[in-house]
Amino acid sequence: MRWRAGWLWLLVFGLAALVPLFVRSGYVYDVAINIMIFSIAAYGMNVMLGYAGLLPLAHAGFFGIGAYTVGILTLKAHWSFWLAWPVGVAICALLGLLLGLVAFRTRDDVFAIFTLGVGVIITQVINKWDALTGGNDGLNGVTRPTLLGLDFDKSASFYYLALLSLALTVFLVARVRASLFGRSLLAIRGGEDLARSAGIDVYTHKLRVMMLSTALAGLAGGLYAIYVGFLGAAITGPVTTFTVLLYLLAGGVGTLAGPLLGTLIIRVLQQSMQGLADYQYVVFGPILVLLVLFFPAGLAGLWARLRPARAANGREVAGAGI
Repeated sequence: MRWRAGWLWLLVFGLAALVPLFVRSGYVYDVAINIMIFSIAAYGMNVMLGYAGLLPLAHAGFFGIGAYTVGILTLKAHWSFWLAWPVGVAICALLGLLLGLVAFRTRDDVFAIFTLGVGVIITQVINKWDALTGGNDGLNGVTRPTLLGLDFDKSASFYYLALLSLALTVFLVARVRASLFGRSLLAIRGGEDLARSAGIDVYTHKLRVMMLSTALAGLAGGLYAIYVGFLGAAITGPVTTFTVLLYLLAGGVGTLAGPLLGTLIIRVLQQSMQGLADYQYVVFGPILVLLVLFFPAGLAGLWARLRPARAANGREVAGAGI
């Protein structure tokens, strides 16, 4: 079955790569690029929540750190985006390690509350450090890069950059999931004491997955910075974190397709309800409650549950024929 999943992902990304050949609408590009950027952020949250059972509520803070690192280095230090982007990812991974050294002295709800507090602190630092971040005025004029004569200021070119970044993220997360490290994380999610009794170094594994999670958040943030061209402290706040969490819950926590599927569905719904402005969450709230009550594994989990049922029905039909 694993090889079938691999071919399915190749088909999905192959079809996505053909979109610019048929689409010329800037609006469609904008929606698609935002879906891919925030899917990467959702994958970063998924490796923590879905694989290790840890809820990181400072996720938007690291998304913002990745974005502001790219913005500051390209605008003020005049670095190339291609250098600033990996530096931003590395800084997020390092700060994730430092956060983990403290945060993993707590567990469960206390961990979530602690990381939420760290996220608020990150927002306040960005908002108040006027000389570096622009404070309330933010950073404006972050420009898109060029590479070997290819101008990423064009929608189609940036679309491919975002698509390639998403494909590499999915590949990385899939490799992690199938590795001994990934299986150890699932054991930790099942119970830390039991994982320790099986010889798993729980603390080290949690630090490593924290670094991976924050690095992916920084990766998405760096893309976001050059795509929108303007950065404000609001993107680092709890609203962004809970929005990414909503994408993940809708798609399926702990699944490989869930972050992409959830982001796709919710972002399309958000675009269709733009006229509701801030009242969108009055609609999304009940949707989230219904998802948790009736589809706790999300849409990807529902699909996984239906597959065995269809297979069983197929065997029954085949048996009747015999």
